[in-house]
Amino acid sequence: MKAVIICGGVGSKMWPESRASSPKQFLPLIGEKSLFQLNWEALRLKFSPEEIFLQTNAVQAEIAKKQVSEILPDNVFIEPEMRNQGPATGFAAASLMKKGFGDEAFMLVQADVMRKPEEKFIEMLEVMGTLAESTENYITGGIAPENIVRGVDYLVKGELVKEEKGVKVYRVADYIDRAEEEKIKQYLGSDKLLIHANHTTMTPNNLMEMYKKYRMDWYEPLMSIVNGGDVPTEYAKMPKAGIEEVTKQVYTKGEALVAELPFEWIDFGTWESLSKYLVSKNLYSSDSKTIELDSTNNFVRANKTVALIGVNDLIVIDKNDALLICKKEMTGKVGEVVDKLKAENKVELL
Repeated sequence: MKAVIICGGVGSKMWPESRASSPKQFLPLIGEKSLFQLNWEALRLKFSPEEIFLQTNAVQAEIAKKQVSEILPDNVFIEPEMRNQGPATGFAAASLMKKGFGDEAFMLVQADVMRKPEEKFIEMLEVMGTLAESTENYITGGIAPENIVRGVDYLVKGELVKEEKGVKVYRVADYIDRAEEEKIKQYLGSDKLLIHANHTTMTPNNLMEMYKKYRMDWYEPLMSIVNGGDVPTEYAKMPKAGIEEVTKQVYTKGEALVAELPFEWIDFGTWESLSKYLVSKNLYSSDSKTIELDSTNNFVRANKTVALIGVNDLIVIDKNDALLICKKEMTGKVGEVVDKLKAENKVELL
């Protein structure tokens, strides 16, 4: 089995720390190590450096190599341009096929999330890998929700296909788009509903067959790449779209499996989510330079003295050239600040 770490996004909702030159997966958000380094260390519990691949863009590849010296140059797949997850996932499969690993299972591992305990993650990975090599089904991951989480898609569990090492894998009975809130409510409270949580696992050959069946306009350029075609030219031929263009098909036709994550999956999508995690684990305390009077529940990251008077539930992130002050509940809108900076062509702040 192989692991492919994927990273290419900037994490705009974590601005002003997360930028094109220092995306959130490479920042020391928790302790002294970055999420990328933590994920690499988790994978090394099972894999040798020869079995771990990195797919990213040219800029982030250089950052990754500086943070993890074990990365092998031949194991880095450079995406020529951003064309969304559908083409990117296919490119990972095509790159592995070129290396002769077409029949060997691989998992796509997001670099910007954290999994605890790592040992449970590895056990799930092993179970999913074995299944991927014995079935043609698409395999993904899911988390049981306690309440409705907006902005995410859902899967409905069908029959139990496999249970091993505390990992339960089900056939996907149905797919629920994030916009179908009434349908989500029908399942909420049952034991059937899962939040879709990535961890795509398949053999490259089977993934390519899935593309051949549902997205020929991706399949043909990817197979040309496998057969030695010019990568930038062929990659540019693929229409930009998410892998959901394919997975929605397999979910509703009984061609997909979902593993219920047996570990804590923490997605630091916003400053609020990071602050909640750090506080819950007793990993955050106000910096000695922060002075608070009649103020509570604020989250400050700064290298200077910050005084807060009569304010609550704020996020304060200070960098030399930019300052973010935001209500915790509004941190999902930080990406809109980045969009405005782009529109104003303020590249030095991006």
